[in-house]
Amino acid sequence: MAKSRIPVYRPDLSGNELKYVTECINSSWISSKGQFVSRFEEQFAKYCGLKYAASVSNGTVALHTALAALNIGPGDEVIVPTLTYIASVNAIKYTGAVPVFVDSLTDTWQMDPVDVKRKITPKTKVIMVVHLYGQPTDMDPIMKLANKNKIKVIEDCAEALGSKYKSKHVGQFGDIACFSFFGNKTITTGEGGMVATNSKQLIDKVRRIKGQGLAEGREYWHDILGYNYRMTNICAAIGLAQLERINYLMESKRKIANKYQQLFANSPITFHKEIGDVVHSFWMCSILVPASKFRDPLRKRLSDNGIETRPLFWPVHQMPVYATGEEFPVAQDLSSRGLNLPSWPGLSDGNIELIASLINSFVTAES
Repeated sequence: MAKSRIPVYRPDLSGNELKYVTECINSSWISSKGQFVSRFEEQFAKYCGLKYAASVSNGTVALHTALAALNIGPGDEVIVPTLTYIASVNAIKYTGAVPVFVDSLTDTWQMDPVDVKRKITPKTKVIMVVHLYGQPTDMDPIMKLANKNKIKVIEDCAEALGSKYKSKHVGQFGDIACFSFFGNKTITTGEGGMVATNSKQLIDKVRRIKGQGLAEGREYWHDILGYNYRMTNICAAIGLAQLERINYLMESKRKIANKYQQLFANSPITFHKEIGDVVHSFWMCSILVPASKFRDPLRKRLSDNGIETRPLFWPVHQMPVYATGEEFPVAQDLSSRGLNLPSWPGLSDGNIELIASLINSFVTAES
């Protein structure tokens, strides 16, 4: 098997990252205090159109912190799509609450509002929306259900920085939003995350939870359960430098997605594209092959040619730790036929053409 020469993702660190990290080291402010933490939080909130943002150590703890800030605990139910990265569900489990899975929509791959409605019970306290792969969820019916039933909404925006629904950045619709800055995200801090909201009460609680439950105005006095979920000044410095170039990164990813769509226009491949009044951030360029039997052999063919891919997430309800015995036919079908293609800023048109040509020729031959 050939060593991958075209990775599925590669971060672009060609801005002020090194300059800002060097400033951290020279100043000795390398832990969770320092100018870059507050600067990154302020600029991030501004970019997303939200009032407040609090940095944390990764995207999973962002979700856990958001749930804790909403007082979610044992006996509560949290509705979540089964087609998501397992971190969404693990965070629910950390609180002792019960994840209640819902199926996906065939066209957008996002959570099905009709299934959400079916799963609401008196124990439902939160709907966790996941804007999967950068395509925004249809928020109007979700918010209508949430408001009618007095249910809180968490937006998992880990894969959707830069995505918009009806001209508003994702994260502006629910009570609280969570983001990830892992190495393959649109902007990265290596590891890192952000919790953002328009609620002063919630952000104050988030800041206390992520900082060991420290009471405001009293040193070393901790009056609620908290965690050490803080982001370092070094990570924030990288994040700020990345955020300075967010428009370039978004434009680069859109250009790559458009190129793939052109090359798949007359093939049996289905490209995950924008549907509805949205802006898709194309965190990943994702496709569906015509039948599940093609997916893994195609991935091997690409790997043999030095091209790395990723399968779509397994539905979480099929994982041994979360197995429910339920069937979610749309999510299961999407998962079995989907893969993510290389889509990092700087990927050349020639490499995109090579990848698409190999995929089209393989699927045509096998069909």
